[in-house]
Amino acid sequence: MIMPYKPADIESHWQSEWEKQGVYRTPEASDRTPYYVLEMFPYPSGKLHMGHVRNYSIGDCLARYKRMCGFAVHYPMGYDSFGLPAENAAHKHHTHPETWTLARIADMQQQQRQMGFSYDWNHSVATCLPEYYRWNQWFFLKFFEKGLAYKKKAPVNWCNQCKTVLANEQVEDGKCWRCGQVVTLKDLEQWFFKITAYAEELLRDLDTLSGWPESVKTMQRNWIGKSEGARVTFGIAGSSKTFDVFTTRPDTLFGVTYVVIAPEHPLLDELVTDPTLKTQLIDFRREAAKKTTMERSANTKDKNGIALGASAINPVNGDKVPIFAADYVLMGYGTGIVMAVPAHDQRDFEFAKKHGLPIKQVIVPPDSVGAFHETPLPSAYENPGTMIHSKPFDGQASEDAKHKITQWLKDQGKADFTVHYKLRDWLISRQRYWGTPIPIIYCPHCGMVPVPLDTLPVELPRNVEFTGSGDNPLATVAEFVNTPCPTCQGPARRDTDTMDTFVDSSWYFFRYLDNKNSEKPYDVARLRGWMPVHQYIGGIEHAVLHLLYARFFTKATRDLGLHAVNEPFAHLLTQGMVIKD
Repeated sequence: MIMPYKPADIESHWQSEWEKQGVYRTPEASDRTPYYVLEMFPYPSGKLHMGHVRNYSIGDCLARYKRMCGFAVHYPMGYDSFGLPAENAAHKHHTHPETWTLARIADMQQQQRQMGFSYDWNHSVATCLPEYYRWNQWFFLKFFEKGLAYKKKAPVNWCNQCKTVLANEQVEDGKCWRCGQVVTLKDLEQWFFKITAYAEELLRDLDTLSGWPESVKTMQRNWIGKSEGARVTFGIAGSSKTFDVFTTRPDTLFGVTYVVIAPEHPLLDELVTDPTLKTQLIDFRREAAKKTTMERSANTKDKNGIALGASAINPVNGDKVPIFAADYVLMGYGTGIVMAVPAHDQRDFEFAKKHGLPIKQVIVPPDSVGAFHETPLPSAYENPGTMIHSKPFDGQASEDAKHKITQWLKDQGKADFTVHYKLRDWLISRQRYWGTPIPIIYCPHCGMVPVPLDTLPVELPRNVEFTGSGDNPLATVAEFVNTPCPTCQGPARRDTDTMDTFVDSSWYFFRYLDNKNSEKPYDVARLRGWMPVHQYIGGIEHAVLHLLYARFFTKATRDLGLHAVNEPFAHLLTQGMVIKD
C-alpha cells in the first residue's frame, strides 16, 4: 500500500538530517571550482511573501544545479536588520527594536528552513548585531583617515514623516523612498562618504560588467551623469568678486543675456542688500523649498524667479547681464549658478519670455547663415549649427567652437576645461536610533576625535524610550551621549547620528565568507576564488541604491588594501516582481 505523503513529518526529518550531515555546507578547501551564488538579503519586517519566495527559489535552483555539476558552492543567507521600520514597530507594539527584529529574523528563518532552501546557515549574518556593525564603524574610521568620510553643513533632503535625512539616491520622484512623503531641503551638518572620488571608475568599469543587464548599467550611467564642458568665470559688476559656472555649451557664451542662481546658493546673501528684496528672497526660498527636485527641473513646469538688482559681466564680450534667483536651477548641479542662453535652451527661453529678457541667437542651423533673418525665435534652437554674432568665431561649426572658445578664455585665465558628474557624495547620517552609531566624539578642547579602533564597537544603548515623536531617541540617552575624550580624558559627547542602513549592505557579501572573524572584517585569504560573487539576484529597484553603493565600497576597501577585487558582482539577475492581477 502506498503511504500518504506527509510533508510536515517527512520534510522536517530529512531537512534535519541534511543539516546534521552538512550537505549544504561551504567546502573549506576543495579542488572543485568555487561558485558563489547570492540573493539580496531581506529586511526582516515580518513573514516571507511571494516576492521573497521567487527570489530565493531562483538562487536555490542555481545553487543545487551548480553542486550537481561538481562546483564547490557558497550559498549563504542573512538579514539586513537595521532601519526605521523596526523603530516604528517598537513604538507601535510597545517593544524594543532589537526584540522586534530578532523575533522577525527567527520567524523568517523558520520559514526559509521549512521551504528547504539549501543555505549554509553557518555563514549567516545579521547586520543589527554588534559583531557585525563593529566593522561598519571600523570602515568608517578607515574612510575618515583617508578623507573618504567627512562632515559638512549642506542643504540636505529631509523627510518630515520619517524625521530624518535622505541620500539623493533615496529620493524618488521628489518623495521619500520609504514612506512616499514629499521631500524638502534643510540645512544640517551631516556625514558623507566621498563616493564622487570614484565617479570615473564607477562609470568606466560598467563596461566590464558583461553579466549585468544593460538597463541597470544605463541607470547607473545616467545617475553618475558625466558631462564634459567648461568652468567659466563671470565677474560681478561694481565688485572685484567673481563666480564660476559650469557649462557643456561654451559655444553659446556670446548669447548669454542673464544669469540664474539656485535659491539655496549662499552667494545670494552677499548680492542682496536691500531689506525689501531680502524679504522677497526669504519668501522665494520658502516657496522653492516646497517643490520637489523633479518639479523644479521639469521642462513642463512654470519657471519662477526674482531679479536681484545685480549684474554679471560676461567674460567673452564684457556685456553686463542681470542676475536672477530662479527655482529651475538646482544647487546640486554644477556650481548652482547657470549662464542663461534663452535662444539655445528651452527653459531659459521660457523664463526670458516670462520676464521680458533679451533672446540673442548665436547659432543657426548648418548652411543657413546666408538665409538667416533677424526674426523672433518661436522656441530655443538647441542643435549644433553655425556660429553667428560671436566674433571672432562667426562662421565656424558650433561643435568646433566649444573647444576653441574655452581655450581662448583659458588663455586669458577666465575658463578651463572640466568634467562634471551629476553624482553627489553619499549622505550617510540618519537621525534615528536603530542603526550603526557613528564612532566620533566631540571634545571642547580636542575637537572632533575618532573613537579608538581597539575600543569598537560603540554599542547602541538599550534603555531608550520610543515616543513616536520623530525626535532622535539616541540623543536623549545621557549615559551614551556623555563620554570621556579618548585624547585628553576630559568630558566630551558622542555623535548621536547613526549610519544609513545601506552601509550595512554594501559589504555583507564579503563578511559571509568569514563571518566568525573577530580580528578583522574578513581575511583576504578567505575571499580567494569566491569573489566577485559569481551570480547575484535581486530587484532592479536597487540599481542606484544598493548596487551603486556596493560597487563604491568594494573599490574603496580595495584601496585600503583589504582585497584585490574591483567589482563585487560578476553576474546580476533582476528577477522582476510578483504582483496580484
